[in-house]
Amino acid sequence: MSEKLALVTGGSRGIGKACAIELAKAGYDIAINYAGNVDAANKTVEELKALGVQAEAFKFDVSDKDAAAAGIDEIIAKFGRIDVLVNNAGITRDGLFMRMSDENWEAVINTNLSSAFYVSQPVVKVMMKQRSGAIVNMSSVVGVSGNAGQANYSAAKAGLIGLTKTLAKELGSRGIRVNAIAPGFINTDMTKDLDTSKFTDFIPLKRLGEPEDIAKAVKFLAVDAEYVTGQVLEVDGGLII
Repeated sequence: MSEKLALVTGGSRGIGKACAIELAKAGYDIAINYAGNVDAANKTVEELKALGVQAEAFKFDVSDKDAAAAGIDEIIAKFGRIDVLVNNAGITRDGLFMRMSDENWEAVINTNLSSAFYVSQPVVKVMMKQRSGAIVNMSSVVGVSGNAGQANYSAAKAGLIGLTKTLAKELGSRGIRVNAIAPGFINTDMTKDLDTSKFTDFIPLKRLGEPEDIAKAVKFLAVDAEYVTGQVLEVDGGLII
């Protein structure tokens, strides 16, 4: 059995992968969840193992309650505990509100918000028995400010903030801390096709963030910030000051 285990959903690439690597460097064994890209997941696992920790990838749909519960059961059977949960899995289906389909609304809400409920509930049961744990929910600056063309994404990310604050109040007495990160524009697959020059003009630091910028903030909230709970840390280069 491991001494400490971190689970990162959507952990095979991008921000999730960077979070997994940062937590592995902090000495955590790692379980990553992925949806479909088995090659990326296996590559990430090998990189994590090279850091001297145990690591394994688990394929399950975080937007499906039964699949999420079964996936958590499998992780517990393998590692025996979960000390850190990073609810990172997310998708985008952008479009103007009046043209947004039911399918695109539901897909984003289910993957970006409902998944945090489905994954966190069985994990919290484990953490309550341990009387310790930390959860970091991956929100977004658009969950704070809103964004035209992203009604579904903004609503989901705002919902994560409400979930974070509520769980912090409910679980603090059990030694479980719950916080959120609100990234700005980060160099990932989600932003690779955007004209980023129009965004950097409005960012005081004059650059997009890197996945590692988010990962360091996640590690801070998950590992170092032992007296911090219910907070939303904006990691956006000053975008929405």
